[in-house]
Amino acid sequence: MFIDQIGKNTVFAFNGSMGAGKTTFIKAVCEELGVEDVINSPTFAIVNEYETKNGSLIYHFDCYRLKSVEEALNFGAEDYLYSGNLCFIEWPEKIDALLPENTVFVNIKVLSDTKRAIEI
Repeated sequence: MFIDQIGKNTVFAFNGSMGAGKTTFIKAVCEELGVEDVINSPTFAIVNEYETKNGSLIYHFDCYRLKSVEEALNFGAEDYLYSGNLCFIEWPEKIDALLPENTVFVNIKVLSDTKRAIEI
């Protein structure tokens, strides 16, 4: 269902508490899009790059450790965000000033240990 809604959108901001399943959801989407690489949270690298079977690139951000927008600018966040490639961002509030106007927000709410509510 989420894959069908991507359309021409390229930047997706995932909101949810720690442990809500942001990385798990992004991993499932990447696998569905044909990524064969190991998909994990880029907590220390801040951004991981994945390639799909058809050669498309997907950028997966984890902005949790960023202290300022300037840090994001220093690693070239804008180049990724405006590249035209898919960007999946965890903890987007850390770089909200850089997010494109047409960013799609995905909110994940924990309902129980095994249930989540997802709002796009």
